Amino acid sequence: MDFKLSNGSLEIIMNGGVYEKPVMQVLGSKKIQGSGANERYRLLVSDGKHSHSFAMLATQLNDKLITGELSDYSVVQIDRFVTSVLKSTGKGEKRVMIILDITILAPGTEVGKKIGNPQSWTEESASSAPAPSPIKPAPKPSQPSNNFPKPSAGSNLNSSLLGSQMTHPIASLSPYQNKWVIKARVMNKSAIRTWSNAKGEGKLFSMDLCDDSGEIRATAFRNECEKFYDMIQVDKVYYISRCQLKTANKQFSSLKNDYEMTFTSDTVVAECTEDISTVPSVKYDFLAISDIANKSPDTILDTIGVCRAASDLQELTAKSTGKLLKKREVTLVDQSGSAITLTLWGNEAENFDANTNPVIAVKGARLAEFNGSKSLSCLGSTMLRTNPDLPDAHRLRGWYDHGGASAELVNISARVGGSSGISGEWITFTEAEARKLGSGEKGDYYNLLGVLTFTFADNAVYKACPQEQCNKKLVDQENGLFRCEKCNREYPNYKYRLLLGANVSDPTGDQRITAFNEAAESMLGKSAEEIGRMSEYDKNAYSQLFDEVKFKTFVFKFRTKMETYSDEARLKTTVMSAQPVDYKDANARLIKSIKALSGIEV
Repeated sequence: MDFKLSNGSLEIIMNGGVYEKPVMQVLGSKKIQGSGANERYRLLVSDGKHSHSFAMLATQLNDKLITGELSDYSVVQIDRFVTSVLKSTGKGEKRVMIILDITILAPGTEVGKKIGNPQSWTEESASSAPAPSPIKPAPKPSQPSNNFPKPSAGSNLNSSLLGSQMTHPIASLSPYQNKWVIKARVMNKSAIRTWSNAKGEGKLFSMDLCDDSGEIRATAFRNECEKFYDMIQVDKVYYISRCQLKTANKQFSSLKNDYEMTFTSDTVVAECTEDISTVPSVKYDFLAISDIANKSPDTILDTIGVCRAASDLQELTAKSTGKLLKKREVTLVDQSGSAITLTLWGNEAENFDANTNPVIAVKGARLAEFNGSKSLSCLGSTMLRTNPDLPDAHRLRGWYDHGGASAELVNISARVGGSSGISGEWITFTEAEARKLGSGEKGDYYNLLGVLTFTFADNAVYKACPQEQCNKKLVDQENGLFRCEKCNREYPNYKYRLLLGANVSDPTGDQRITAFNEAAESMLGKSAEEIGRMSEYDKNAYSQLFDEVKFKTFVFKFRTKMETYSDEARLKTTVMSAQPVDYKDANARLIKSIKALSGIEV
C-alpha cells in the first residue's frame, strides 16, 4: 500500500511557517533524558523530501513508543505541535519541533521501509537554500525574545508582543527551553506559607496553572512571593515567561506534569485582557466513587459527588503543633451506587453549606485508610468547586433529584477491618456474639445502632500530663504541683481528659463500653476542657450533662477484643466513634431489612 507524505512540510515548519496536520514517517527514536515518568524521546521524522532528528515527543505520548504502537517506519499524522528554540552549548540556537498530539495512520510493521529518499534538514542547509513557498502560507511567528520589557505588577504586555501564536502549550515545556511564553489560567492559589531552618527563613506561595494542553505547578519564594501574590488572582488568565523549570516533586504536587516552575527575579507575569474563553478553568480526571475503593492509601485523585450529609463543624488540637484545627466531614454520593466521606479543613470546613445538597467537584484529594475504612481528605493544594458548570455535575444533579437521593448505597467509608470481614452493615449485639467478634488476636470492628442507657459520671474526667504527646494521669503532690510518672516530671498545670464508662443497649442486648477522649466528647457534646471545668466548679451542670445524654441514640463504631482480668477472660468493647443518626440512611436500611425478611415491597 502506498502512503503519501506531506512532501516539503518539514522545511516550512522549521522555517517558522504553518502547516496543518502534516503526514510524516518516523524513521527512528532515541531516549534523551530521565527514566520512568521523566523520560523524553527524540524522533527522526521524514516528510519524504527531508528528514529531521530534532522532533521531540511530549511526555504524555511516551506510552505509544514504549508499547510499540509507534515504531520505526510508522506513518503518522501530527495533529498538534509547536516549534521552539533551544540553546545548544557551543552551537548557538536550534529549532525543535515538539509533538503534542499524533495519529498513527499505519504501524511500522505494515509499512516496513523508508518512503522516498529524504535528505537531512539542518539550520545550515536551510540558510543556503532558497526560501520555499508554504503550502499553507502564514506569517512567521516571532519567538519570544529575552529583550521584551518587564511590566510592573498589574500592567499588561502589549498584545502584539504576546499574541496567541507566540505562546507555548504547557505540555511542551521542558528545562531545555529558554524562550517561551505560556497563556494559562490560575486554577488554584495557596495561602502564603513561611519556613525557618538552618539555612534561613522566608515565605512562599504556589499556584496551579492550566491551558488546553495540560497543567503545571508554579511556586514563588521570598521577593517574588511579595511581588506577585496580590497581583495573581484565581480563575484569571495570565501570560507568564522567564521561570525556572525543574523536575516536579510528586510528594507535593499531584498535577500530571513531569516539571514544575519556580519564579525568578526575571519572571514576567501580565494579565491577559483578550478573549479567554478558550482557556479551560480546571482540568479534572474524575474517578467514580465505587472505583476509589480499589485505590491504594495516599493516592491523590479527583472525584465528583452530591453532598448527601455533612457533620457539624468540629474543633480539635493538632498534636504536633498545638494549633486549633477546624474540620467537617461531608458524605459524597454518585451514580455508581457508592458513598465516601470527604474531610474539609479550615475555612472550607467553616464556610461549607450542605443545606441544598450541592454537587462538589474535588481535585487532588488524598485517600486515607483506617481499619479498612477509606475516606478522602483535603490537602492545602486540593481544589473544591461547588455546583460547577460541568456536564458531570449536571448529570449528577439530575440523578440525585430524580431518585438518587433515596437510592441504596454502599458507603466505602463505613467498611471496617478485622478478621470478621464485615462490610459497612449495622449489626446487633446478638449478631456480634454469634459471629464471635473479638475472639481474634487483633480484635474486630463493627457498627451498631444503639442507645446510651447509662453513663458513669464518677471519674469520667481526669487531670492529664500537659505535654502534647502524653496523656498519662497526673498524681497530685498536694503542694500545687502535679507529677507525671511517665515523663518523670512535675508540672504546675494540666489538661483535662475523658475516660467514659457507659452502657449501650439495642433490641437484642446491652454491653458495657469504654469511650476515650474524642469519642466521649462526641457523645457528651462538649469538649474535655469544658466538662473538666464543670466537674470542679459547677457540680449541678456536670450532673445534668450526664443525665441529658442518657437514652440518646448514636451509630457506634466499636472495637471489641477478649482480654484477661485476674485470670478471667472478658470482652472489652471500645468506642472508636459515635455519630448522630442520619435518619434518611437509617430508614433506607430499615426498609431494606423489611424487604429481606418479608419479601414485601415497601
